[in-house]
This record gives sequence, structure tokens and C-alpha cells, in this order.
Amino acid sequence: MRITDSATIMGKVCLGVGAYIAQGTVLRSHGDNITMGNHSWALENSVLIGTLENPLKVGSKTIFGHKCIAIGAKIGHLCEIGNGVIFMPGCKIGNMCIFGEGTLIPGGMVIPDESVVVGRPARIIRKLTQEDRDMIKRMRNHDISLPPTTENVFENIPKEGETMGKLYSYKNKFPKISELAYLFDSAEVTGDVTIGKTSIIGAGVKIIGDSHGPVTIGENVEIHENCVLHLLPDNELIIEDNVTIGPGCIIHGSTIGEGTIIEPGSIVCDYSNLGKNTLVKAGSLVKQRSIFKNNSILEGFPAIEIGKLEKSLEKPPWAFQKDRLTK
Repeated sequence: MRITDSATIMGKVCLGVGAYIAQGTVLRSHGDNITMGNHSWALENSVLIGTLENPLKVGSKTIFGHKCIAIGAKIGHLCEIGNGVIFMPGCKIGNMCIFGEGTLIPGGMVIPDESVVVGRPARIIRKLTQEDRDMIKRMRNHDISLPPTTENVFENIPKEGETMGKLYSYKNKFPKISELAYLFDSAEVTGDVTIGKTSIIGAGVKIIGDSHGPVTIGENVEIHENCVLHLLPDNELIIEDNVTIGPGCIIHGSTIGEGTIIEPGSIVCDYSNLGKNTLVKAGSLVKQRSIFKNNSILEGFPAIEIGKLEKSLEKPPWAFQKDRLTK
């Protein structure tokens, strides 16, 4: 079993023998709610989250490619998961499934054993062939046996006073961070950036306010693991109060209205404007210069409005548990 130095574990997780957590990968468990079987791997910059409502359970000899996101899913043994795949809460995946790169599995979807799955949203295109089975076996050194899982328990709760992110100046501009904000130690913030009080910047987040313009992040904002925030020249990025941005998102110079939730793996492009209390569904692309009014529900690649919200959004179950950030 190997957990690399730049990987982050938060909360209590159970890993089987031979598990591998690669560079930049984040495991965040709300309680004792992430389990991975023997010889399962999560490759670079992936984010795996288990919540109280939806624990994350991964079988043995299942491999996540680079920059995958899995939140509260049940994933079987011997699965081959392509780069950038997103699993949303409550989905159930059988054994020996193959997922094409960039596939998005919606919450609650059930995938039976030996399925080949592609698409955003996911669709099953066929069952495994013998050639597929041979590939899965070859990728596991010709051993697809499944001995009983040997669990190793890891628990990490950040302690008050630990290192809080890395701040860099750029052309005499240095980030302005509220004393009441919280930055994980692997977060990095550069240049003309302001972050308001009680905001949380997650592990592996990169916020770049270089010569292109200012980045202004309001109060009580959550930016989750491995997001990137940047902007084009002669632009600005404004994130208003109480916004939640899920793991693995890319947010470029735009205005994100108060109370908005951007679900995991989404992209918001420059010069866009999202109104207050907007919901951007997982894996969506808000293209350049898009304008959406308050209370919009957005989905797609590119995103379109698919409905209207009738009440204010609540923090999703995968949001940070603030009472567990320090002890």
C-alpha cells in the first residue's frame, strides 16, 4: 500500500492491501465512510468523497484514471475507469465494468456487471467481450483473483495552527486572505486575489490572480478539491457570498452570483455571468459570454437552462463539514 506525499486524506478511510493513492489525489471522508479494497488505485488529482448519506465503497483491483471524481458511489471489483470520469452520489456500479474517458454517471444510476459505459450522461453501449476481459486481466498482471480484503485504517483531522496554504506574490501584488478563511495546506493562491471570511479553499486548489486582473472571492464560499480559478487578460473573476464550487471544476473570469452551487467537474468560461441561486449540474460547460438569470438550473455541454429553482439552494451533502476542519 502506498499513499504519496502530495496526496491528502481527510477523515477516516479504510484501504486494502496494495492500495495506491497517487500524487495530488484527495480522499475526504465524512465520518468512517470511504472504503477501498485490495490493490485498488486512484491516480493523479482524483477526488474521492464519502458522506454520511452516501458512503463511498470501492471494490478490489479497481483502477481510477487521472482526475476522476467519485462521490458517495458503490463501485465493484475489477473496474477500469478512464481519465476524468465522474460518479455522482447514490450510483451503483457492478463488477468488471469499463468506463470511457470523461463519462458522467448521474446520481442513482445502476450499472450492471461487465458493462462498457460512455457518455455525458452515461449510457451502456454493450457487454464485455472476451477481448475486454483479457485486457482487464492483462492490466492486473494476469491475476483477477479476489482474496478477502485486508483493511488498513487511516484518520487525519487537521489540527489548529497547521500550515494554511501557500501564498505567492505576482508583480508586487500579494493575496489578501481573511484571518477567518481556511486554506488547506496544499492550496496555492497567487497575486491579485481577495478571499473573504469563513471561506474554505480545499486541497489542491489553484487560484491565479496574475497580471490579467483581480480575483474576488466573497464570504462563506467553498471551493473544493483540485479546482482551478483563473481569467483572461482585461477581465475579472468575482465569486459572491455563499457560493459552493464542487471538486475538479475550472472557473475562468466570470461572475458567480450569491448562493450558487456548481457541481463537480464543471467548467465556467470567461465573461459569463451566473445569477444568484443558480445550480450548475455536474460536468456541465458554461461557454464564454453566457448570461443566466437568478434561480436557473443549468446542464449540458454546452450548458442550457433546463428549469428554475423555486427556493434557495442548500449546501450539498458533499460540502465541507466545518466542525471537522480543526480540532
